[in-house]
Amino acid sequence: MSEGPRQGMRPAFRRWRAARPFWGGLLLALGGAEILVTEKASLKVMLHTGAQGLAGYLLPTLMLVLGLLILFNPAQRLFYSITGVLLSLGTWVTSNLGGFFIGLLLGVAGSCLAFGWLPDQEPRRSRRQRRREAREAKAALDQAA
Repeated sequence: MSEGPRQGMRPAFRRWRAARPFWGGLLLALGGAEILVTEKASLKVMLHTGAQGLAGYLLPTLMLVLGLLILFNPAQRLFYSITGVLLSLGTWVTSNLGGFFIGLLLGVAGSCLAFGWLPDQEPRRSRRQRRREAREAKAALDQAA
């Protein structure tokens, strides 16, 4: 059987996903989308009610955009995640209690995950492992001498 194009896409997607705070950005974007879905009134009605009505659409839209920015520009994740958590908390007042708590919680959890994500680092070694490696290196030098 020949290897199809989908076989090569899965490892590529895994590498892309591992290089960014994927779940944090996804949850923040989903939280913004969920809050937008819970908005019932049309945009014309919201524009007539004033700034408070417009904020009901503006905050979740910005949450959605910030979630996508976290996914596609992870270098700025700290700013995006702090802004995301503030916008998520702001939807409590402006957007049906933050999309009936679901969008609010998704946005806060996603922002926290994105804030806490660290790029690839060298794996941490315990003190015992470092001592063992030092003993092995010393033994190798003793044998070479």
